[in-house]
Amino acid sequence: MPVNRVKFYQTGSYAVGNRLLDPRSRAVQSDPARTNAITTGHRACQGCGEALGARYVLDAAMRATGGKLVTVNATGCLEVFSTPFPESSWRVAWLHSLFGNAPAVATGVAAALRAQGREDIRVIGQGGDGGTVDIGFGCLSGMFERDDDVLFVCYDNQAYMNTGVQRSGATPPAARTATTDAVGPAPGNAFGQGKDAPRIAMAHGIPYVATATVADPRDLEYKVERAMSFRGARYLHVLVPCPLGWGSAARDTVRLARLATQCGLFPVYEAERGDVVAATPIRAAVPVTEYLRPQRRFAHLFRPELRTDVIGRIQAIADANIARYGLLEAGHD
Repeated sequence: MPVNRVKFYQTGSYAVGNRLLDPRSRAVQSDPARTNAITTGHRACQGCGEALGARYVLDAAMRATGGKLVTVNATGCLEVFSTPFPESSWRVAWLHSLFGNAPAVATGVAAALRAQGREDIRVIGQGGDGGTVDIGFGCLSGMFERDDDVLFVCYDNQAYMNTGVQRSGATPPAARTATTDAVGPAPGNAFGQGKDAPRIAMAHGIPYVATATVADPRDLEYKVERAMSFRGARYLHVLVPCPLGWGSAARDTVRLARLATQCGLFPVYEAERGDVVAATPIRAAVPVTEYLRPQRRFAHLFRPELRTDVIGRIQAIADANIARYGLLEAGHD
């Protein structure tokens, strides 16, 4: 991944201490002067991946734009837990839109700024997978087709968590939700349904598309800053585990996001004008069972009996992703 090159002083580790880095090379989240775009007082659940993702994204965007940023937020978990009337946890210019029209509203904001000659002010639209992949999908495609100067960010927790954990177009196969229960022989959510939103965005030929997770803030910050270096429509799809909907421990949010990439179920990559230009390799590949087992939404695959048939189909999806994006480093399996 073409992030700024940093000399690692630690050995035998995948981490490096920020204390050894020049301040200009440090992550946004290590900077005590960061914007802290979404601050204390919100009502997010303990371990909420979406709260982490939104802070990482908007803090990085504020640094990239010098604080000249307007944010449009679709209805959903992020909006509900951050703005309980009459309070707000946002410390950026922030506008709430309907569930399905955030891309269109963001487009209107960008057009109004352009009409005023204020092209120095940038616009970000954001929403969950329900407001992005399903309800707002038509508006999003229109934004892509027109190449509007907006970065749209999807915080993907893979279901409608705010309204009771119903299935969305981003819900993975075999996952149990309130509307895809694992009853009888049914394994939960059906295979072969849903949408791969990043690949659909790529098919529009827009300037920049990327995926990221909350397990790698430096990679996420880099991609936000990279996206803000382009003009036109851009799309960032961020995996944000949800302890409530996934039935996972609050302490496992970052671990699960990392496992999703290490098993191949959530490939992390960048694309420009429809072509993949970089992908984060898997250094320590793990079987999908390591990712599935800690989540109660997949508990029916392990008890009362091990569903090797269903798990095998999920593993095949991961293997296909690994092959499509060339994720395995040489010498690793």
